Formats: sequence, structure tokens, C-alpha cells
Amino acid sequence: MDRLTPEQRHKNMQNIKGKDTKIEVKLRKALWEKGYRYRKNYKKLPGRPDIVLTKYKIAIFCDGEFFHGKDWDALRTRLEKGSNGDFWIKKITRNRERDDEINKKLKFEGWTVIRFWDDEIKKNVDGCVRVVEETIFDIMMKRDEFDNE
Repeated sequence: MDRLTPEQRHKNMQNIKGKDTKIEVKLRKALWEKGYRYRKNYKKLPGRPDIVLTKYKIAIFCDGEFFHGKDWDALRTRLEKGSNGDFWIKKITRNRERDDEINKKLKFEGWTVIRFWDDEIKKNVDGCVRVVEETIFDIMMKRDEFDNE
């Protein structure tokens, strides 16, 4: 059972941000400084990616470790021992399934999907930008090959 009253739980859940989180803003600023222009929380795509580089058809998601189940086997074991474990296991399992469904839909529509854990962005935003730049390079190389055929 929940230890908080419904009002307290409601207030807590209201404070969980769905967009413009610190990690999203940090990655966006780093991309902007490098000259990349993007759309944020792009409603026209499945899953409403956090950052979209429409020019290159790249959808970027900034995922929180807990809610998206990083190191799922270890986290699941911890949750099984904790209170309300069944609820969290069910919720995070569904989030992971939804992430996979969204990835498949976007790839089917010709988009490249990049997912970063929030810890990756916090600790190494330059590395994340490098991943995006390498992806752009790969896409441009494929376009050149296609154009030369």
C-alpha cells in the first residue's frame, strides 16, 4: 500500500517533469553550441522524442534510469524485495516494452533512434554529442552512396 495520502501522491507526481528536464536541456544546449538545430518534444512522431534533428531524421530520447529500467535484471531484483514491488515491476516492464515499440515504429518510418541514459548525459555530454555527430556522418555517407548509384 501507498504510505502517502492521495493528495500527497498527486503533488509528488505533478512535480515529475515530462519535458525540459535538466538532462534534456543540457544535451540540447550542447547540440545547439555545435550548430545543430532541432525540434523538441516533436508531436508528429511516435513517442514524442525529446530532441529531433529533422534534417537527418534522427530521434533522440533522454531516458531516466529508473523509469526506463537501466540494468533491468539488477533493478528488478531490488524492486522484488522492496515495498510495492509488483506495481513498479509492472510499470517499468511496460515502459520498456513501449520504448521498444516506439523504436520499431520510428525505424519503420525511416528514422534513426538514439537513446541516452540520463547518467550518460550528466557525466559525458560531449560523448553524447559525439554519438550524434557520428550518426549524422553515417547518414550523410549513406546518402552520398545512394546519390552516386
